[in-house]
Amino acid sequence: MVVKSFNVEEETYAEFSKYCKDFGLSMSKQINLFMKTQLEDEPKIKKEYLEKLERIHRGKFITVKGSLLDRYKHLQPKNNAKSR
Repeated sequence: MVVKSFNVEEETYAEFSKYCKDFGLSMSKQINLFMKTQLEDEPKIKKEYLEKLERIHRGKFITVKGSLLDRYKHLQPKNNAKSR
């Protein structure tokens, strides 16, 4: 274990300190976890997300003309009752 010091914004430090205290967390352990997460070669979620984007990119698309509001209005039942 090593002791390091970092410069952080005072407001950020205060908010994070309160967050950790409220949840009974160690600030040092939270920072250490953050650093480890950043050092992962290819986080699992990142790989899965990139694969999903690639599948979407290769997918088939349809062209829809008009706005979303036009489509919504088209799907609404028509009121055939005449006003008096």
